[in-house]
Amino acid sequence: MTYGRADGVVKQVGFLWAANWTFVFMVFLPLFFAFVTELVTFWKDEGRLKLTAQGDRVESDEAWARNVESSSYSFWAVFLICVLFAGLFQWIGVSLIPLMKGGGNYATDWGSLAIVRPEVISVPEAVVFTGLAYLYMCLCFYLFLVGLILLYTVVHDLWRIGESVSSRPEIDYQHELNEVSLRVMQGIFRCTVLGVLIAIAMKVQSAYLTSSGKNIVAWLVGDMSSAFYGSNDVSDAIGYRTPTHYSSLLIVISTCVVFVYGSIRLGIDRRFCMPMWRMSAVVTLLVAGYLLIDAFAGFSILLTVGVLLAIYGLFDPGFGRWRASELGNNQSVS
Repeated sequence: MTYGRADGVVKQVGFLWAANWTFVFMVFLPLFFAFVTELVTFWKDEGRLKLTAQGDRVESDEAWARNVESSSYSFWAVFLICVLFAGLFQWIGVSLIPLMKGGGNYATDWGSLAIVRPEVISVPEAVVFTGLAYLYMCLCFYLFLVGLILLYTVVHDLWRIGESVSSRPEIDYQHELNEVSLRVMQGIFRCTVLGVLIAIAMKVQSAYLTSSGKNIVAWLVGDMSSAFYGSNDVSDAIGYRTPTHYSSLLIVISTCVVFVYGSIRLGIDRRFCMPMWRMSAVVTLLVAGYLLIDAFAGFSILLTVGVLLAIYGLFDPGFGRWRASELGNNQSVS
């Protein structure tokens, strides 16, 4: 679906062209949930059992359940924030009021197309559709934040176990601790990458809507070419309000907090030097690409490099060189 803007630009605003709805909910979030599930299952059923002194599965499962239960208030707080603020209040402010009364100074997208093209979709239909979409969105992001809380719980639990048995000098045990710690950090790295990719998709879509690009692909390609030919047309933006910028920033911050916490708790030893540097460098590059979206002509080049490295890191978080066996070799030498 397209609409003609007042300045003569015809923009593509169809739902399937909205990266913050298609890529986020069809690709990135399902992968995030899969990686969180894989890591939590590994820690609960295998990693934790290896490291606990008693090695009893029932007692280990009960201890893990108590750790999760201790975060129950966090789960409820996140639920209320997502439903009330990310869902209800944002829907009322961004979609419902502009659809019913107009105004708001938001860029036209699929949710507000009824204002400018009522022959395509009526206002009542848009109200119902956007309401369902925001309800689905807030529930998905509630699960996203629950996943981050679980990742934090895994890191904290692993750190406490490592501290409680730090007096055990056995090489085999230290090797197992190193392997489990690396496995956990690689899982958190994957989830961090996906969290930042979600934020990138949200901000790119928001920036595109305020730009002069005809569709999001043409806008990004035009930005790449502008870096070489000196044209700034694709960076000419109208001063619409962009609440998605703030939402995506909160996602980046919350995601990176878990990664930084894990790096501090688990990655300060020299055995993690190289893999942690590589993972941290990719996350830093990806966050830099996010922050610089639409900041200068050619931003999409930096963004593309970061996204490609991040996607590679999803398949090989060790980036081809570091292997768990090296942990044992380093420990034996020391």
